[in-house]
Amino acid sequence: PHAGPVDSKNEAAMSELVPEPRQKPVVPMKPMGINANLLGYIGIDTIIEQMRKKTMKTGFDFNIMVVGQSGLGKSTLVNTLFKSQVSRKSSGWNREEKIPKTVEIKAIGHVIEEGGVKMKLTVIDTPGFGDQINNENCWEPIEKYINEQYEKFLKEEVNIARKKRIPDTRVHCCLYFISPTGHSLRPLDLEFMKHLSKVVNIIPVIAKADTMTLEEKTEFKQRVRKELEVNGIEFYPQKEFDEDLEDKTENDKIRQESMPFAVVGSDKEYQVNGKRVLGRKTPWGIIEVENLTHCEFALLRDFVIRTHLQDLKEVTHNIHYETYRAKRLNDNGGLPPMTVETEENHESNL
Repeated sequence: PHAGPVDSKNEAAMSELVPEPRQKPVVPMKPMGINANLLGYIGIDTIIEQMRKKTMKTGFDFNIMVVGQSGLGKSTLVNTLFKSQVSRKSSGWNREEKIPKTVEIKAIGHVIEEGGVKMKLTVIDTPGFGDQINNENCWEPIEKYINEQYEKFLKEEVNIARKKRIPDTRVHCCLYFISPTGHSLRPLDLEFMKHLSKVVNIIPVIAKADTMTLEEKTEFKQRVRKELEVNGIEFYPQKEFDEDLEDKTENDKIRQESMPFAVVGSDKEYQVNGKRVLGRKTPWGIIEVENLTHCEFALLRDFVIRTHLQDLKEVTHNIHYETYRAKRLNDNGGLPPMTVETEENHESNL
């Protein structure tokens, strides 16, 4: 019964011995919010300018492949796209030139400069594709070429002494030319896109769109989109690679309205209403290549060069190349097979 008061006395004595809690600092630490107001100018906004200067010095690589039957205007379109003679010149057939028996791969490199920005452009042409009577597996040389470029990049990456900047020969974009039949895609078109949509960014293009009326063109585009969807063929920009809502909204519009681009190419200039325009002259007038009411060439150029060029490169590196790399390293226990050449490099590096 007497325990109560004794305990209370002990507690009072103990409370005197316990030191007082530490005083809070005079200026409390203000929690930093995401939108912290700066008290003066720091210069964070110069980071973009620093990056710009650095990339301007190194320049850019862009590798574009054109695939389709002969006579669909592949070379002309690429020349129109970059407003210079960057693709092989289309020459009339002569007796010395033989039709290639198999698909050949021809890569032509150029350095294009505009406004101080240098771009090393490589145009990869595929003469002989779809020109034979039997076109069985004619996409194999193209698939082989694309994978060889990934292999080349991978070998450079796994070297002990790596180059500071690995030359990029990987195919960033493949323009696939669809014949303007107005009916449906051929089995060859479907087979090619099925096999290669997993290894490269495919952009389907309806060639020589001036051979169709506006109604035929609209109907053909819808039919092509439907066929690609039914066959489960993913073309660029792929739905699963949209990073945010803004990208998704923009890309959905392109997928549902623009694709495949119905285009007309021309590297000849004509005078229209006092202006010089690229176009094709017909008995009933001039088809203006860059006029949206005439064809969708301007949309294709804006899409490939002005809005999605960097994204094409990123998807190639982060998705297609990474898929190849992961498979390659898994199959081989972590490293590419040692050839005599790589063994010599390995020894010299050591």
